[in-house]
Amino acid sequence: MTLKNRISLLVSLLFTILFGLASTLIFILYSNFRKEEFRERLQIKALSNIKLLVNVKRVDNQLLKMIDQNSINKLYDEKTLIFDSHFKLIYSSIDDAKINWSIDDLKYLKKNKTFFKQQGNYEVYGVFYDTKDKDFYALISATDDYGKRKLLFLRYTLIVSYIFFTCLCWVVTSLIVKKLMNPLGEFHQKIKNINENNLDTRVQTKRDKNEIDLIANEFNFMMDRIEISYQKQKEFTAHASHELRTPLSRITAQIENTITDSTTSVRTKNFLQNILSDVNQLTALINSLLVLSKIDTNKNEIAEVHRMDEILFSAIAFLKKSLPDSVILFEIEENENLDQALEIEGNKNLLEIALGNVLKNACIYSDNNQAKVKISCEEDLLILSISNTGSTLSQEEQKNLFQPFMRGKNAKDTSGFGLGLRIVNRILTLHNAQIYYSIPEENTNMFQLIFESKV
Repeated sequence: MTLKNRISLLVSLLFTILFGLASTLIFILYSNFRKEEFRERLQIKALSNIKLLVNVKRVDNQLLKMIDQNSINKLYDEKTLIFDSHFKLIYSSIDDAKINWSIDDLKYLKKNKTFFKQQGNYEVYGVFYDTKDKDFYALISATDDYGKRKLLFLRYTLIVSYIFFTCLCWVVTSLIVKKLMNPLGEFHQKIKNINENNLDTRVQTKRDKNEIDLIANEFNFMMDRIEISYQKQKEFTAHASHELRTPLSRITAQIENTITDSTTSVRTKNFLQNILSDVNQLTALINSLLVLSKIDTNKNEIAEVHRMDEILFSAIAFLKKSLPDSVILFEIEENENLDQALEIEGNKNLLEIALGNVLKNACIYSDNNQAKVKISCEEDLLILSISNTGSTLSQEEQKNLFQPFMRGKNAKDTSGFGLGLRIVNRILTLHNAQIYYSIPEENTNMFQLIFESKV
Protein backbone atom coordinates (compact mmCIF):
# COMPACT_ATOMS: atom_id res chain seq x y z
CA MET A 1 0.00 0.00 0.00
CA THR A 2 1.31 3.41 -0.96
CA LEU A 3 1.99 6.11 1.64
CA LYS A 4 -0.77 8.24 0.12
CA ASN A 5 -3.38 5.49 0.49
CA ARG A 6 -2.13 4.64 3.96
CA ILE A 7 -2.48 8.23 5.19
CA SER A 8 -5.95 8.53 3.63
CA LEU A 9 -7.02 5.25 5.24
CA LEU A 10 -5.66 6.15 8.69
CA VAL A 11 -7.19 9.66 8.71
CA SER A 12 -10.54 8.38 7.46
CA LEU A 13 -10.59 5.53 10.00
CA LEU A 14 -9.69 7.94 12.80
CA PHE A 15 -12.51 10.30 11.81
CA THR A 16 -14.95 7.39 11.47
CA ILE A 17 -14.12 6.07 14.93
CA LEU A 18 -14.12 9.48 16.64
CA PHE A 19 -17.34 10.59 14.93
CA GLY A 20 -18.96 7.26 15.84
CA LEU A 21 -17.90 7.63 19.49
CA ALA A 22 -19.07 11.26 19.57
CA SER A 23 -22.47 10.33 18.05
CA THR A 24 -22.90 7.48 20.54
CA LEU A 25 -21.96 9.75 23.45
CA ILE A 26 -24.41 12.45 22.30
CA PHE A 27 -27.20 9.89 22.01
CA ILE A 28 -26.51 8.41 25.46
CA LEU A 29 -26.27 11.83 27.12
CA TYR A 30 -29.50 13.03 25.52
CA SER A 31 -31.27 9.78 26.45
CA ASN A 32 -30.22 10.23 30.08
CA PHE A 33 -31.23 13.89 29.96
CA ARG A 34 -34.69 12.94 28.62
CA LYS A 35 -35.19 10.41 31.40
CA GLU A 36 -34.11 12.88 34.06
CA GLU A 37 -36.31 15.63 32.65
CA PHE A 38 -39.32 13.31 32.43
CA ARG A 39 -38.71 12.11 35.98
CA GLU A 40 -38.80 15.70 37.17
CA ARG A 41 -42.11 16.25 35.35
CA LEU A 42 -43.60 13.20 36.99
CA GLN A 43 -42.31 14.32 40.37
CA ILE A 44 -43.87 17.75 40.01
CA LYS A 45 -47.19 16.22 38.93
CA ALA A 46 -47.25 13.73 41.79
CA LEU A 47 -46.41 16.32 44.45
CA SER A 48 -48.97 18.73 43.02
CA ASN A 49 -51.73 16.15 43.33
CA ILE A 50 -50.74 15.28 46.92
CA LYS A 51 -50.59 18.92 47.96
CA LEU A 52 -54.03 19.60 46.45
CA LEU A 53 -55.48 16.68 48.44
CA VAL A 54 -53.73 17.58 51.67
CA ASN A 55 -53.54 21.37 51.78
CA VAL A 56 -56.73 22.47 49.97
CA LYS A 57 -59.66 21.31 52.10
CA ARG A 58 -62.32 22.21 49.57
CA VAL A 59 -60.78 20.00 46.87
CA ASP A 60 -62.27 16.53 47.13
CA ASN A 61 -61.39 13.50 45.05
CA GLN A 62 -63.96 14.10 42.35
CA LEU A 63 -62.92 17.67 41.84
CA LEU A 64 -59.23 16.71 41.80
CA LYS A 65 -60.00 14.02 39.25
CA MET A 66 -61.76 16.56 37.02
CA ILE A 67 -58.82 18.94 37.35
CA ASP A 68 -56.46 16.07 36.58
CA GLN A 69 -58.42 14.92 33.54
CA ASN A 70 -58.47 18.39 32.04
CA SER A 71 -54.80 19.10 32.74
CA ILE A 72 -53.38 15.79 31.60
CA ASN A 73 -51.24 15.95 28.46
CA LYS A 74 -52.70 13.08 26.45
CA LEU A 75 -49.34 12.53 24.76
CA TYR A 76 -48.02 11.16 28.05
CA ASP A 77 -51.02 8.97 29.05
CA GLU A 78 -50.44 9.84 32.69
CA LYS A 79 -51.90 7.73 35.53
CA THR A 80 -51.67 8.69 39.22
CA LEU A 81 -52.27 6.64 42.39
CA ILE A 82 -52.10 8.11 45.91
CA PHE A 83 -52.04 6.03 49.08
CA ASP A 84 -52.34 7.01 52.74
CA SER A 85 -50.08 5.91 55.58
CA HIS A 86 -51.95 2.60 55.84
CA PHE A 87 -51.23 1.80 52.16
CA LYS A 88 -54.87 2.43 51.28
CA LEU A 89 -55.63 3.86 47.85
CA ILE A 90 -57.24 7.24 48.42
CA TYR A 91 -57.01 8.66 44.93
CA SER A 92 -56.82 7.36 41.37
CA SER A 93 -56.62 9.82 38.52
CA ILE A 94 -58.37 7.60 35.95
CA ASP A 95 -60.74 4.75 36.70
CA ASP A 96 -59.11 2.32 34.32
CA ALA A 97 -55.59 3.26 35.37
CA LYS A 98 -53.41 0.22 35.81
CA ILE A 99 -50.10 0.58 37.58
CA ASN A 100 -48.44 -2.57 38.78
CA TRP A 101 -47.60 -1.96 42.41
CA SER A 102 -47.15 -3.87 45.63
CA ILE A 103 -46.87 -3.20 49.33
CA ASP A 104 -43.13 -3.74 49.01
CA ASP A 105 -42.97 -0.81 46.57
CA LEU A 106 -44.65 1.46 49.11
CA LYS A 107 -42.38 0.23 51.90
CA TYR A 108 -39.40 0.89 49.64
CA LEU A 109 -40.74 4.42 49.10
CA LYS A 110 -41.00 5.03 52.82
CA LYS A 111 -37.39 3.99 53.22
CA ASN A 112 -35.84 5.63 50.13
CA LYS A 113 -38.35 8.51 49.56
CA THR A 114 -38.38 8.07 45.74
CA PHE A 115 -37.88 5.55 42.95
CA PHE A 116 -37.99 5.64 39.16
CA LYS A 117 -38.28 2.54 37.01
CA GLN A 118 -39.34 1.26 33.61
CA GLN A 119 -42.55 -0.75 33.45
CA GLY A 120 -43.15 -1.97 29.89
CA ASN A 121 -43.73 1.12 27.71
CA TYR A 122 -44.41 3.20 30.81
CA GLU A 123 -42.04 4.93 33.16
CA VAL A 124 -43.15 4.87 36.80
CA TYR A 125 -42.16 7.41 39.42
CA GLY A 126 -42.86 6.94 43.10
CA VAL A 127 -42.54 9.53 45.88
CA PHE A 128 -43.09 9.51 49.68
CA TYR A 129 -44.65 12.66 51.15
CA ASP A 130 -44.88 13.04 54.91
CA THR A 131 -46.82 15.63 56.93
CA LYS A 132 -47.27 16.16 60.64
CA ASP A 133 -50.48 14.17 60.66
CA LYS A 134 -50.23 11.66 57.86
CA ASP A 135 -47.90 10.06 55.33
CA PHE A 136 -48.75 9.79 51.66
CA TYR A 137 -47.43 7.62 48.86
CA ALA A 138 -47.83 8.62 45.22
CA LEU A 139 -47.21 6.51 42.11
CA ILE A 140 -47.40 8.19 38.75
CA SER A 141 -46.97 6.42 35.40
CA ALA A 142 -46.74 7.87 31.90
CA THR A 143 -45.15 7.46 28.50
CA ASP A 144 -42.88 10.23 27.23
CA ASP A 145 -44.05 10.11 23.62
CA TYR A 146 -42.82 13.60 22.90
CA GLY A 147 -39.36 13.01 24.38
CA LYS A 148 -39.04 9.60 22.74
CA ARG A 149 -39.94 11.06 19.33
CA LYS A 150 -37.21 13.64 19.78
CA LEU A 151 -34.82 10.86 20.85
CA LEU A 152 -35.80 8.81 17.80
CA PHE A 153 -35.31 11.83 15.56
CA LEU A 154 -31.90 12.43 17.12
CA ARG A 155 -30.92 8.77 16.57
CA TYR A 156 -31.84 8.82 12.89
CA THR A 157 -30.18 12.22 12.47
CA LEU A 158 -26.97 10.91 14.01
CA ILE A 159 -27.04 7.73 11.89
CA VAL A 160 -27.63 9.62 8.64
CA SER A 161 -25.04 12.26 9.59
CA TYR A 162 -22.56 9.53 10.48
CA ILE A 163 -22.99 7.75 7.14
CA PHE A 164 -22.97 10.96 5.10
CA PHE A 165 -20.04 12.67 6.78
CA THR A 166 -18.04 9.44 6.97
CA CYS A 167 -18.37 8.94 3.20
CA LEU A 168 -17.65 12.63 2.66
CA CYS A 169 -14.58 12.36 4.88
CA TRP A 170 -13.22 9.39 2.92
CA VAL A 171 -13.65 11.23 -0.38
CA VAL A 172 -12.36 14.61 0.83
CA THR A 173 -9.44 13.05 2.71
CA SER A 174 -8.44 11.08 -0.37
CA LEU A 175 -8.55 14.21 -2.56
CA ILE A 176 -6.70 16.39 -0.04
CA VAL A 177 -4.00 13.79 0.63
CA LYS A 178 -3.61 13.25 -3.11
CA LYS A 179 -3.18 16.99 -3.64
CA LEU A 180 -0.75 17.30 -0.74
CA MET A 181 1.25 14.31 -1.97
CA ASN A 182 1.45 15.54 -5.57
CA PRO A 183 4.91 17.09 -5.01
CA LEU A 184 6.11 13.76 -3.65
CA GLY A 185 4.67 11.98 -6.70
CA GLU A 186 6.45 14.41 -9.03
CA PHE A 187 9.59 13.92 -6.97
CA HIS A 188 9.29 10.14 -7.36
CA GLN A 189 8.67 10.40 -11.11
CA LYS A 190 11.70 12.62 -11.60
CA ILE A 191 13.90 10.26 -9.59
CA LYS A 192 12.53 7.30 -11.56
CA ASN A 193 13.58 8.87 -14.86
CA ILE A 194 17.16 9.60 -13.77
CA ASN A 195 19.85 7.45 -15.36
CA GLU A 196 23.48 7.78 -16.34
CA ASN A 197 22.50 9.99 -19.28
CA ASN A 198 20.73 12.72 -17.30
CA LEU A 199 22.57 12.98 -14.00
CA ASP A 200 22.23 16.75 -14.25
CA THR A 201 18.50 16.45 -13.45
CA ARG A 202 17.49 18.32 -10.31
CA VAL A 203 14.24 18.50 -8.37
CA GLN A 204 12.59 21.91 -8.21
CA THR A 205 12.00 23.18 -4.66
CA LYS A 206 9.89 25.95 -3.15
CA ARG A 207 10.65 28.42 -0.42
CA ASP A 208 8.23 27.14 2.22
CA LYS A 209 10.79 24.55 3.36
CA ASN A 210 8.39 21.73 4.09
CA GLU A 211 9.54 18.14 4.58
CA ILE A 212 9.35 17.33 0.86
CA ASP A 213 11.47 20.37 -0.02
CA LEU A 214 14.04 19.39 2.61
CA ILE A 215 14.27 15.91 1.09
CA ALA A 216 14.46 17.42 -2.41
CA ASN A 217 17.33 19.71 -1.37
CA GLU A 218 19.26 16.83 0.14
CA PHE A 219 18.56 14.79 -2.99
CA ASN A 220 19.91 17.60 -5.18
CA PHE A 221 23.07 17.80 -3.05
CA MET A 222 23.47 14.03 -3.40
CA MET A 223 23.00 14.24 -7.18
CA ASP A 224 25.67 16.96 -7.32
CA ARG A 225 28.16 14.65 -5.63
CA ILE A 226 27.15 11.66 -7.78
CA GLU A 227 27.45 13.68 -10.99
CA ILE A 228 30.89 14.96 -10.01
CA SER A 229 32.06 11.43 -9.13
CA TYR A 230 30.58 10.02 -12.33
CA GLN A 231 32.21 12.69 -14.48
CA LYS A 232 35.58 12.10 -12.80
CA GLN A 233 35.23 8.39 -13.47
CA LYS A 234 34.37 8.98 -17.12
CA GLU A 235 37.21 11.49 -17.49
CA PHE A 236 39.62 8.97 -16.01
CA THR A 237 38.35 6.27 -18.41
CA ALA A 238 38.63 8.63 -21.36
CA HIS A 239 42.11 9.85 -20.43
CA ALA A 240 43.37 6.35 -19.64
CA SER A 241 41.96 4.98 -22.90
CA HIS A 242 43.44 7.86 -24.87
CA GLU A 243 46.84 7.44 -23.27
CA LEU A 244 46.81 3.67 -23.86
CA ARG A 245 46.10 4.08 -27.55
CA THR A 246 49.48 5.71 -28.25
CA PRO A 247 51.72 2.90 -26.93
CA LEU A 248 49.43 0.29 -28.48
CA SER A 249 49.71 2.04 -31.83
CA ARG A 250 53.50 1.96 -31.52
CA ILE A 251 53.47 -1.71 -30.56
CA THR A 252 51.19 -2.49 -33.51
CA ALA A 253 53.44 -0.59 -35.92
CA GLN A 254 56.58 -2.27 -34.64
CA ILE A 255 55.01 -5.74 -34.87
CA GLU A 256 53.76 -5.07 -38.38
CA ASN A 257 57.20 -3.79 -39.44
CA THR A 258 58.82 -6.85 -37.98
CA ILE A 259 56.38 -9.18 -39.75
CA THR A 260 57.02 -7.50 -43.11
CA ASP A 261 60.81 -7.66 -42.61
CA SER A 262 62.26 -10.29 -44.92
CA THR A 263 64.82 -11.32 -42.34
CA THR A 264 62.13 -12.45 -39.90
CA SER A 265 61.67 -16.21 -39.81
CA VAL A 266 58.33 -17.85 -40.53
CA ARG A 267 58.07 -19.13 -36.97
CA THR A 268 58.64 -15.64 -35.56
CA LYS A 269 56.09 -14.16 -37.97
CA ASN A 270 53.45 -16.63 -36.82
CA PHE A 271 54.25 -15.82 -33.22
CA LEU A 272 54.05 -12.06 -33.93
CA GLN A 273 50.76 -12.53 -35.79
CA ASN A 274 49.23 -14.00 -32.65
CA ILE A 275 50.58 -11.11 -30.58
CA LEU A 276 49.29 -8.61 -33.15
CA SER A 277 45.82 -10.19 -32.98
CA ASP A 278 45.79 -9.77 -29.18
CA VAL A 279 47.00 -6.17 -29.47
CA ASN A 280 44.27 -5.41 -32.02
CA GLN A 281 41.67 -6.84 -29.68
CA LEU A 282 43.04 -4.73 -26.84
CA THR A 283 42.95 -1.66 -29.10
CA ALA A 284 39.34 -2.41 -30.04
CA LEU A 285 38.44 -2.72 -26.35
CA ILE A 286 40.07 0.60 -25.52
CA ASN A 287 38.33 2.27 -28.47
CA SER A 288 34.99 0.93 -27.22
CA LEU A 289 35.63 2.25 -23.71
CA LEU A 290 36.62 5.58 -25.20
CA VAL A 291 33.37 5.74 -27.18
CA LEU A 292 31.36 4.94 -24.02
CA SER A 293 33.12 7.69 -22.08
CA LYS A 294 32.51 10.25 -24.81
CA ILE A 295 28.82 9.53 -25.36
CA ASP A 296 27.64 11.82 -22.56
CA THR A 297 29.97 14.62 -23.62
CA ASN A 298 28.19 14.69 -26.99
CA LYS A 299 24.66 14.91 -25.59
CA ASN A 300 24.59 18.64 -26.18
CA GLU A 301 25.35 18.07 -29.86
CA ILE A 302 22.13 16.30 -30.84
CA ALA A 303 20.20 19.35 -31.98
CA GLU A 304 20.82 18.78 -35.72
CA VAL A 305 18.29 16.96 -37.88
CA HIS A 306 19.58 14.11 -40.07
CA ARG A 307 18.02 11.55 -42.38
CA MET A 308 18.32 8.08 -40.94
CA ASP A 309 18.52 6.41 -44.34
CA GLU A 310 21.64 8.41 -45.14
CA ILE A 311 23.17 7.52 -41.76
CA LEU A 312 22.27 3.87 -42.38
CA PHE A 313 23.95 3.84 -45.82
CA SER A 314 27.03 5.48 -44.30
CA ALA A 315 27.15 2.80 -41.58
CA ILE A 316 26.80 0.04 -44.18
CA ALA A 317 29.63 1.52 -46.25
CA PHE A 318 31.87 1.66 -43.19
CA LEU A 319 30.94 -1.94 -42.32
CA LYS A 320 31.97 -3.10 -45.81
CA LYS A 321 35.50 -1.88 -45.14
CA SER A 322 35.92 -4.06 -42.05
CA LEU A 323 33.74 -6.97 -43.26
CA PRO A 324 34.01 -7.03 -47.07
CA ASP A 325 32.31 -10.43 -47.31
CA SER A 326 29.18 -9.30 -45.47
CA VAL A 327 25.88 -8.98 -47.32
CA ILE A 328 23.20 -6.44 -46.33
CA LEU A 329 19.71 -6.92 -47.76
CA PHE A 330 17.72 -3.70 -47.78
CA GLU A 331 13.95 -3.11 -47.74
CA ILE A 332 11.90 0.08 -47.38
CA GLU A 333 8.21 -0.09 -46.58
CA GLU A 334 6.02 2.16 -48.68
CA ASN A 335 4.34 4.73 -46.48
CA GLU A 336 3.36 8.34 -47.11
CA ASN A 337 4.67 9.35 -43.68
CA LEU A 338 8.02 7.60 -44.08
CA ASP A 339 9.83 10.56 -45.62
CA GLN A 340 8.96 12.73 -42.64
CA ALA A 341 9.67 9.96 -40.11
CA LEU A 342 13.22 9.57 -41.48
CA GLU A 343 14.05 13.07 -40.22
CA ILE A 344 15.63 12.43 -36.81
CA GLU A 345 17.20 14.95 -34.46
CA GLY A 346 20.51 13.63 -33.17
CA ASN A 347 24.27 13.31 -33.37
CA LYS A 348 25.28 11.85 -36.73
CA ASN A 349 28.55 10.26 -35.60
CA LEU A 350 26.96 8.54 -32.60
CA LEU A 351 24.05 7.22 -34.66
CA GLU A 352 26.48 5.83 -37.25
CA ILE A 353 28.32 4.02 -34.45
CA ALA A 354 25.06 2.59 -33.07
CA LEU A 355 23.79 1.36 -36.44
CA GLY A 356 27.25 0.07 -37.38
CA ASN A 357 27.48 -2.01 -34.18
CA VAL A 358 24.04 -3.58 -34.70
CA LEU A 359 24.81 -4.37 -38.36
CA LYS A 360 28.20 -5.79 -37.45
CA ASN A 361 26.67 -8.05 -34.79
CA ALA A 362 23.99 -9.20 -37.22
CA CYS A 363 26.58 -10.21 -39.82
CA ILE A 364 29.12 -11.73 -37.44
CA TYR A 365 26.63 -13.88 -35.53
CA SER A 366 24.64 -15.01 -38.59
CA ASP A 367 25.11 -18.42 -40.16
CA ASN A 368 25.56 -16.94 -43.64
CA ASN A 369 27.35 -13.62 -42.96
CA GLN A 370 24.17 -11.86 -44.04
CA ALA A 371 21.77 -9.35 -42.42
CA LYS A 372 18.44 -7.90 -43.48
CA VAL A 373 17.47 -4.28 -42.87
CA LYS A 374 13.88 -3.06 -43.09
CA ILE A 375 12.77 0.57 -42.68
CA SER A 376 9.15 1.20 -41.71
CA CYS A 377 7.11 3.68 -39.74
CA GLU A 378 4.03 3.79 -37.54
CA GLU A 379 2.50 7.25 -37.16
CA ASP A 380 5.46 9.44 -36.11
CA LEU A 381 7.72 6.52 -35.12
CA LEU A 382 10.56 5.30 -37.33
CA ILE A 383 11.34 1.59 -36.99
CA LEU A 384 14.61 0.02 -38.18
CA SER A 385 14.39 -3.77 -38.12
CA ILE A 386 17.74 -5.59 -38.43
CA SER A 387 17.54 -9.39 -38.52
CA ASN A 388 19.71 -12.41 -39.28
CA THR A 389 19.50 -16.19 -39.21
CA GLY A 390 21.49 -18.14 -36.67
CA SER A 391 21.57 -19.24 -33.06
CA THR A 392 19.11 -17.33 -30.86
CA LEU A 393 19.51 -16.14 -27.27
CA SER A 394 17.95 -17.78 -24.24
CA GLN A 395 15.59 -15.92 -21.91
CA GLU A 396 18.37 -15.45 -19.34
CA GLU A 397 20.75 -14.07 -21.97
CA GLN A 398 18.08 -11.66 -23.21
CA LYS A 399 17.73 -10.15 -19.73
CA ASN A 400 21.41 -9.17 -19.69
CA LEU A 401 21.73 -8.44 -23.40
CA PHE A 402 22.63 -4.76 -23.00
CA GLN A 403 24.90 -5.15 -19.98
CA PRO A 404 28.64 -4.47 -20.47
CA PHE A 405 30.90 -7.45 -21.25
CA MET A 406 27.88 -9.71 -21.70
CA ARG A 407 28.25 -12.32 -24.47
CA GLY A 408 25.88 -15.11 -25.41
CA LYS A 409 26.70 -18.76 -26.00
CA ASN A 410 26.58 -18.15 -29.75
CA ALA A 411 29.62 -15.85 -29.42
CA LYS A 412 32.07 -18.42 -28.06
CA ASP A 413 33.81 -18.79 -31.42
CA THR A 414 33.74 -15.07 -32.23
CA SER A 415 36.12 -12.44 -30.90
CA GLY A 416 34.67 -9.48 -29.03
CA PHE A 417 34.18 -7.94 -25.60
CA GLY A 418 30.40 -7.59 -25.22
CA LEU A 419 30.47 -3.79 -25.37
CA GLY A 420 28.87 -3.25 -28.78
CA LEU A 421 25.23 -3.48 -27.74
CA ARG A 422 25.99 -1.59 -24.54
CA ILE A 423 27.26 1.29 -26.66
CA VAL A 424 24.19 1.04 -28.90
CA ASN A 425 21.85 1.16 -25.93
CA ARG A 426 23.59 4.19 -24.44
CA ILE A 427 23.52 6.08 -27.73
CA LEU A 428 19.84 5.32 -28.31
CA THR A 429 18.94 6.31 -24.76
CA LEU A 430 20.71 9.60 -25.35
CA HIS A 431 18.47 10.11 -28.41
CA ASN A 432 15.26 9.05 -26.57
CA ALA A 433 15.07 5.93 -28.74
CA GLN A 434 14.65 2.27 -27.81
CA ILE A 435 16.06 -1.03 -28.96
CA TYR A 436 14.29 -4.38 -28.60
CA TYR A 437 15.39 -7.96 -29.26
CA SER A 438 12.96 -10.61 -30.43
CA ILE A 439 12.83 -14.02 -32.09
CA PRO A 440 10.11 -13.70 -34.78
CA GLU A 441 10.87 -17.12 -36.27
CA GLU A 442 12.92 -20.17 -35.43
CA ASN A 443 16.68 -19.47 -35.68
CA THR A 444 15.97 -15.80 -36.45
CA ASN A 445 17.28 -12.87 -34.41
CA MET A 446 15.75 -9.42 -34.77
CA PHE A 447 16.70 -6.05 -33.32
CA GLN A 448 14.19 -3.22 -33.65
CA LEU A 449 15.44 0.35 -33.24
CA ILE A 450 12.54 2.74 -32.67
CA PHE A 451 13.04 6.48 -33.12
CA GLU A 452 10.59 9.29 -32.53
CA SER A 453 10.59 11.86 -35.31
CA LYS A 454 11.37 15.41 -34.16
CA VAL A 455 10.13 17.16 -37.27
